[in-house]
Amino acid sequence: MDLGLKGRTALVCASSKGLGKACATALAAEGADVVVNGRNPETVAAAVKEIKALAEGRVIPVVADVTTVDGRALLLQPIPRPDILVTNCGGPPFGNFRDFDRSDWMRAIEGNMLSAIDLIKAVIDPMIGRRHGRIVNITSVAVKAPIAELCLSNAARSGLTGFVAGFAREVSRDNVTINNLLPGTFATDRILEQARHAAKDISFEEQVALLQAQEVSGRMGRPDELGAMCAFLCSDHAGYITGQNILMDGGGYPGTF
Repeated sequence: MDLGLKGRTALVCASSKGLGKACATALAAEGADVVVNGRNPETVAAAVKEIKALAEGRVIPVVADVTTVDGRALLLQPIPRPDILVTNCGGPPFGNFRDFDRSDWMRAIEGNMLSAIDLIKAVIDPMIGRRHGRIVNITSVAVKAPIAELCLSNAARSGLTGFVAGFAREVSRDNVTINNLLPGTFATDRILEQARHAAKDISFEEQVALLQAQEVSGRMGRPDELGAMCAFLCSDHAGYITGQNILMDGGGYPGTF
């Protein structure tokens, strides 16, 4: 299937590794010009080299912190008016809410809510003017099924979800779609960190095996699976999908709706 992405421009946040990298790779492989972003210059350079091997279009490195105003300005410099925006940011720390102070909450809100809204604000009017735009926010399954030790993430990502639910309907007539991808347990550094955090009386390897066994699918998701879904949502074929929270959790969420 031709996704109609050749020649499109895409800004993918936090895309030097993990799920963001998978999204950048999928978009680049379909012919889009892609900005690849991360905070570590070596990690960004390695990701760009790997993605270029599959890409038809340009792959542009930007070393910047998406959680800061200056970082977001740097992200927009190479492609100020992208056709596609994929927002993404590493999750805040695990823990009990009693252990976090106001500064912890504000960092979580800045990183996992306000940074995405700020970038959407920066790109949305040019998208409306062109009558074409695709925005995908990578959030979390915890938006649908909150996890106690992810209290910071639960709150901040739910705030972004609420914003998108209202705003997506305002721009749908302009062929601009905004959707959220809700990943469950994927084999990324974030999940491995969670496994290390959870491992107490068993080894890290045993904890990883336990996490997989607890999945209804019997495995973790592959980042490329989420990348493929992201590319589809950014395609010409997904223009009638907007304001949706799309679970990718191997069937783990037990609800009907």
